[in-house]
Amino acid sequence: MKIKGKRLKEKVEFEVAEAFKEFESLQVWKRACRLTVSLYRELESFPDRSLKDQMTRASVSIASNIAEGYERNSPKDFVRFLRIAKGSTGELRTQLYLSQAVGLLSKEQTEPLVAECREISAMLQGFINKIKL
Repeated sequence: MKIKGKRLKEKVEFEVAEAFKEFESLQVWKRACRLTVSLYRELESFPDRSLKDQMTRASVSIASNIAEGYERNSPKDFVRFLRIAKGSTGELRTQLYLSQAVGLLSKEQTEPLVAECREISAMLQGFINKIKL
């Protein structure tokens, strides 16, 4: 599965109790899950087990923190977990850049994953900005 990097043009609107009944309906959660699946596929033959483990953990953390924060039914907690998820997008981007720099991933492998991390990060920031605390 390849991810196409497109700039987000839609505004994210969200009311914690009203707009969505479950985290599985959130587009940002779905995209974070797709990112993780794509990353696992790209890293199937990755030679550095330690870095691979760190990268997959960071990726899994994005969707997991979105879900955990949502399930707490508290806008304050949700924002806190969205910020953690956003931080994990930066962590994963850094690891992708380093993997490319040392020759473990090609530019063609890295660019779509980095672009998707950036878009998910922007979506998360949109949620954070819209949630009323």
